[in-house]
Amino acid sequence: MSSKSKNIFLWIISVILTIGIVIYQRSTGPTYPVRGSIEIAGEDIDFRLIRTFGGDRDALVEIEIENDDITGIITQKRYKSYDSWTESDMIRKNGKLIGVIPNQPPAGKVEYIITLRYNGTDYKVVDEPIIIRFKGEVPRSVLIPHIFFMFMSLLFALRVGLEVFFRKTDTAYYTGVVVITLLLGGLILGPIVQKYAFDAYWTGWPFGNDLTDNKTLFVFIFWVIAWFVLRKKPQNKLWPVLAVLAMLLVYAIPHSVMGSEIDHTKTQTTNSEIPGEK
Repeated sequence: MSSKSKNIFLWIISVILTIGIVIYQRSTGPTYPVRGSIEIAGEDIDFRLIRTFGGDRDALVEIEIENDDITGIITQKRYKSYDSWTESDMIRKNGKLIGVIPNQPPAGKVEYIITLRYNGTDYKVVDEPIIIRFKGEVPRSVLIPHIFFMFMSLLFALRVGLEVFFRKTDTAYYTGVVVITLLLGGLILGPIVQKYAFDAYWTGWPFGNDLTDNKTLFVFIFWVIAWFVLRKKPQNKLWPVLAVLAMLLVYAIPHSVMGSEIDHTKTQTTNSEIPGEK
């Protein structure tokens, strides 16, 4: 295989791996919808229960059910609070049962349970309460560049790894691209996204324990060290490999794990219902 063909082949592999890793991380995080199916009256009912919501409106949990004899109840309370559980009927509209969760401040969470009822029998859709986190709406003008630069940083990081193992050539250029894209996407645009979503630019070390912020800082340090080492020793393989492994470790952790959240138990004693609950 010629050098040009090998280069193209490695780029194709990098793109495939990048897409696969991104899909894995997004689909395993705590904000990914809970999906499943339940059988009631001979009908298989598919559901998709949301676990994140952005904006200043109430969140709507929708389940498509054609059988008008099936009704629904949504039971909810704020997560990490002394609130009592509140129940309300789900609304039937256009062949769907819709449960309303009152909007919460950024990083506020609500745990909710969906119960379907037919002929006097209750069917819990899932065994454990679903936790939904609210956030502010992030403008596309900020979110899209953030996602683009983070995607590119992962793509070039994987390309560095493949370059080390299959071509054994200088990786300083690709490493520099990783540093720049990670800086732009993670440490510049990332805090701006965080500010829009959760009203704080940085909630990681040393100010907090937000794992997303900490992961970004952790992996950025590795790539900066690798870049400085390669400036003096272009053929160094150790630090590029360590930086790639650090990137893979970070992406192996599901997105939004240990993310920003409000702990209402620290600011209240008791509350009978969710603010905004009618």
